[in-house]
Amino acid sequence: MVTNYYKVLGVKRTASRSEVKSAYRKLARLRHPDVNGGSEEAAREFALLSKAYRVLIDPQERVYHDQQLSAQSNAGYSILQSDNPHAQRARNLAVQARWDRVVNEVLERDRQEGRERQRAVFTTVSLFLSTFFVAMIRPHLWETFDYAGRAIVLTLFAIGVWHLATRLREYFAHYTYTPKPIQDSIMRDEEKPEQPYTRFSAYTFLLVGYVLSIGVGLLIGWQAQPFMHGLTMLLPRGVAHSHMLVYSSTILLIPDLVVYPPIAVLIVDSMQALTARMD
Repeated sequence: MVTNYYKVLGVKRTASRSEVKSAYRKLARLRHPDVNGGSEEAAREFALLSKAYRVLIDPQERVYHDQQLSAQSNAGYSILQSDNPHAQRARNLAVQARWDRVVNEVLERDRQEGRERQRAVFTTVSLFLSTFFVAMIRPHLWETFDYAGRAIVLTLFAIGVWHLATRLREYFAHYTYTPKPIQDSIMRDEEKPEQPYTRFSAYTFLLVGYVLSIGVGLLIGWQAQPFMHGLTMLLPRGVAHSHMLVYSSTILLIPDLVVYPPIAVLIVDSMQALTARMD
């Protein structure tokens, strides 16, 4: 038997998308497992509500669901409609199996969402940490590489840039939205977007985090520099020479801040993906 998702949400078959969303939000607040003490029955009801909302909010899924309901109403008499114990047991088993399938789908979607959030955190944190360490250590490894080493670095840099751009584009599409400049109607309730952050806040977070990583790394590197150049700083000329070295080292740091962070993100994400697959 096909579950009538209109009855689950308590709406008519002619309900609009906004009516479906409104009904789902009201019922979800009432039947959420956290509100009902985390009971298994509440989890099943909430999972069924989520399934009904996903079907009715998608135009193609809704059309297919309407076709199933129409076919079921014209199917005629079935033995499952009988009141004998065997038919009742068959109905209970069918409902139990359907609910178990819905719960498994919801749990799998939650696990997938958790893995996506973990990937986003790993990518962002590795980008900021690699920028911080490059700014603090100022490795200047390019001068120490031969032609083969530079070719490998450039290849990894190209792959890292493509990987980082792909990941950021996925995260922006999944977690951010662009606010509407003009509302459709002042009488209509403002609908909350499904994404948690705006596109502007995401760009601001990345830019501020990148700048802070560079600034903190440079500050710590400059504070630690006297311990490494203590002897040369004792002489007056050495002081001026050290300042020139700091200035030139800072200028030469710009290519390092461009080249090495994407490579670090590529390595960290690859290790994280390998570890997740092994788990």
